[in-house]
Amino acid sequence: MKAAGPIELGEGKSSAPRAGVNRGMAILDFILRILAFIGTLASAISMATTNETLPFFTQFIRFRAEYNDLPTFTFFVVANGVVSAYLLFSLPFSIFNIVRSKAQNIRILLIILDTAMLGLLTAGASAAAAIVYLAHRGNVRTNWFAICQQYNSFCERISGSLIGSFIGVVLLMLLILLSAVALSRHK
Repeated sequence: MKAAGPIELGEGKSSAPRAGVNRGMAILDFILRILAFIGTLASAISMATTNETLPFFTQFIRFRAEYNDLPTFTFFVVANGVVSAYLLFSLPFSIFNIVRSKAQNIRILLIILDTAMLGLLTAGASAAAAIVYLAHRGNVRTNWFAICQQYNSFCERISGSLIGSFIGVVLLMLLILLSAVALSRHK
């Protein structure tokens, strides 16, 4: 028979507090997914419905600015749409993590897919941010004139859609960190 040694920290405690913390983290994961879904969907819809028409000299000649005039904005809409669809389809997995807080395989799958979606969303938002910057400031060296003085409503909407997308980026980062912490607690 071997004599029992001193109890180390963490030994002999029940797993009830740990399960409660894991369930709380899973609920926070679910809420963050819903918020990120709302942000990315609102960004996609806002950008996809953005257009403005200005008269030029007469009513018969008009200039029109639409989001799909620039492929970067089209990529932005597609990226936000894909990420919002992913976030919607990941909600059942998040609910599964609430019910079974010890499930590790689902968390590993979500952390991998969340990272891929973070890359896609960051690429779309960053590319669109560069074009929005040029729309606001212009670039004299390349003869790109600032258009936001003329197309004020257009520029306000595309800038607003960028805000929602970057909020989605931050929320995805938090989801990845939350999943990593939850996985590290399962040791």
